[in-house]
Amino acid sequence: MSDGTSRLGAAPGGKSKEYLRPVPSTWWLKRKTYFLFMVRELTCVAVGGYAALLLVLAASAHNPDSFHSVFSWLSASRWSVVLHAIALPLVLYHSITWFNLTPKAMVVWRGEERLSPVLIAGSNYVAWVVVSVLIAWIALR
Repeated sequence: MSDGTSRLGAAPGGKSKEYLRPVPSTWWLKRKTYFLFMVRELTCVAVGGYAALLLVLAASAHNPDSFHSVFSWLSASRWSVVLHAIALPLVLYHSITWFNLTPKAMVVWRGEERLSPVLIAGSNYVAWVVVSVLIAWIALR
């Protein structure tokens, strides 16, 4: 066509006009599943922050004075207690929901048969318990 539009209804310049439905910023509050999804996604901030804290502690381990000052702050500060009281449930929620999602993200076939989702998630929980017991045993001996 001579006016710059094609037969398929494209706008001038060859770009099509797409309808973009307006989505309110509170879309995730409309359903419980959306809300739980967003909470799970937000818990990754707590996981990352706690990982950064552990990296600071590990980086200070080469210098005994620096390590002692960071560790003494962690063990004596009220802010540290509050931080851990907030981080623990967030990290547990993140871990549990991640383990429950694993069978959906990782489909394992054994021949023609799909492996049970309970077995996949259960193996993650067993590994979590084994690693936790091993770390506790190393730390407390």
